[in-house]
Amino acid sequence: MADCRHTPESPADTMRLFPFLTLAALAAPVPTFAQQAAEAAPESPDIVVLGRPLPLPPGVPAYGSVTIERARLTGDASGRVENVLADVAGFQQFRRSDSRSANPSAQGVTLRALGGNASSRALVLLDGVPLADPFFGYIPFNALSADRLSSVRVTRGGGAGAFGAGAVAGTIELVSAARRDLPPIAGEAFYGSANAVEASGSVSPDVGGGFVSLSGKFERGDGFYTTPPAQRTVATVRARYRDWSGSLRAVVPIDAQTELQARGLLYRDDRTLRFAGADSSSQAQDASVRLIHRGKWAVDALAYVQARNFTNRVISATSFKLTLDQRNTPATGVGGKIELRPPVGPDHVLRIGVDARFGEGVLYEDAYAATGLVTTRRTAGGRTSTVGAFVEDDWTLGHLVLTAGLRGDRWTITDGFFREVNALGVPTADTRFVNRHGVEATGRAGALYRASDAVKLRAAAYTGFRVPTLNELYRPFVVFPITTQANAALGLERLRGVEGGVDLSPVRGVTLGVTAFYNRLGGAIANVTIAPNTRQRRNVDAIIAKGVELTGRAARGDVSLDASYAFSDSHVVASGSAAQLNGFVPAQSPRHTASATLAWERAGIGGSLTARYVGQQYEDDLQSDVLPPVTTVDAVAKLPLGPRLSLIGRAENVFDATVVTRNAGGSIDLGTPRTLWIGLRFR
Repeated sequence: MADCRHTPESPADTMRLFPFLTLAALAAPVPTFAQQAAEAAPESPDIVVLGRPLPLPPGVPAYGSVTIERARLTGDASGRVENVLADVAGFQQFRRSDSRSANPSAQGVTLRALGGNASSRALVLLDGVPLADPFFGYIPFNALSADRLSSVRVTRGGGAGAFGAGAVAGTIELVSAARRDLPPIAGEAFYGSANAVEASGSVSPDVGGGFVSLSGKFERGDGFYTTPPAQRTVATVRARYRDWSGSLRAVVPIDAQTELQARGLLYRDDRTLRFAGADSSSQAQDASVRLIHRGKWAVDALAYVQARNFTNRVISATSFKLTLDQRNTPATGVGGKIELRPPVGPDHVLRIGVDARFGEGVLYEDAYAATGLVTTRRTAGGRTSTVGAFVEDDWTLGHLVLTAGLRGDRWTITDGFFREVNALGVPTADTRFVNRHGVEATGRAGALYRASDAVKLRAAAYTGFRVPTLNELYRPFVVFPITTQANAALGLERLRGVEGGVDLSPVRGVTLGVTAFYNRLGGAIANVTIAPNTRQRRNVDAIIAKGVELTGRAARGDVSLDASYAFSDSHVVASGSAAQLNGFVPAQSPRHTASATLAWERAGIGGSLTARYVGQQYEDDLQSDVLPPVTTVDAVAKLPLGPRLSLIGRAENVFDATVVTRNAGGSIDLGTPRTLWIGLRFR
């Protein structure tokens, strides 16, 4: 087996220490500096909002962001964060499945129909920390619990600022529940269809001037048949799942304007898909520490480490025997940032900083013959990194806010290798790939004009880039009957985009937003068909997406309506070996998506209905396999049983619509059918 470790003296290890060294260096002088700033500031009990990030700069609305509040996050029929994110039309995972019945490695996130290849084109942050798996790029949604969050902000379009490298489709920022969101004791338990169980709880005591929140979640279910009745065999089984997670978050105030936030997360996720023995697992141990100072010189500094692993067993669709065992995929991610907001006058919010991300991982897999004997053992892996500096400024000129930012990043793809031996241990391939590196400059600019209390106009332009994941570079995968090959020669994806919009508040309680956009993703990585039942990850010339996004909210008394719609006209620009794709719609890119939630609540009694529509999309690059459009309806009802206890009923896919999640030459997988839940929630 290949040993991909560095010696302690290697430059890469020195760079990995960057976030921790810089955080330590910054944290040492901050208490004294913060003390001086606090003495100069007027005393107020509201100076520190425990557990919250720094205030949003005034130019953020120029990029057309959408915010999902805590009540909605905890009020979805599925209880899953990824399904709530679908309230923002244009949000999509690689497949239509959620984290109970999708392969974990397929949970990449993108926006604006920029095409799907299972890696995330959107940057997903939790309290400023990137969540994507350092090897695959997928988002571990099963590790997220809605009751641990206070809000989510979704910004579609290229990103800058901290960790902006990789945000070619947008940025999704999850914010943990703050002190005011967390009761001392909370918990809920549900029982649902297919013998499903969900249970979660938290204990959040005050400790000194801060607080600690210890929370856990467990869920399991016998699942449903993802295979249509006509395609089931003796080996077909339900998509059962079992996962758990536990987290500890501590917020410690250092002084009146400074706090330290620390987090630890453990999770394990096991799933079975389609056939008996087709098991996958993912697990992680994540930790982060963040320093927030809200004084005259505001500071936001953090460091994080991720230890992840993934396994996957592939079962033949003809013999129903094990053909591939991806038995071990250890991966490590480390990173950090320092952001400063120096005082430059009341009309400016200036942010300057540096950030770094490093990822490494190795795949170990064994191929099996029909006899059950190992035929080949493979090992592959490598490292990627981005180290960048950024500057952004928001300038308020009366009713006009101008915002602009620049980033400079140095990226690397190093130590890539592929090794293969036969059943006797004799090497049959041993390839070391050339190290690559480069420098990218990206930026964005926007304007927000408040024409009146009822009308806001905005415009923005941006560029961005994304380094291929280790998964795209080095890991092949099989979803029978299709084999998708890796490609160690993949280049970067580069985005250019513009958009403009208007936000209206015609009457009290009503808001409307319209955005028109044009995005061009150059060098887009696609799964390109190169032979029958064989695809390879390749860079195509570009994916061009243009369209319109609508958002709306109306609230009157106890009733509210939230709605979102996205029209995305996307097509591939391709030449050379991929010329057959020119003009085609990118795989996994619906033209129309929409969502609407009608909710009512009074004196603790409440309910909601959510309807979602996803238009027709294609499974493959050649537009030969269609995923038909589908509309689903979810419902939630809540009845208080006491001052802190509620009875809750949930219904997913009320009308049992057929959700086709995969179509490979007629081999079909299905998504969540009608699923009913009943449970108790204690707050």
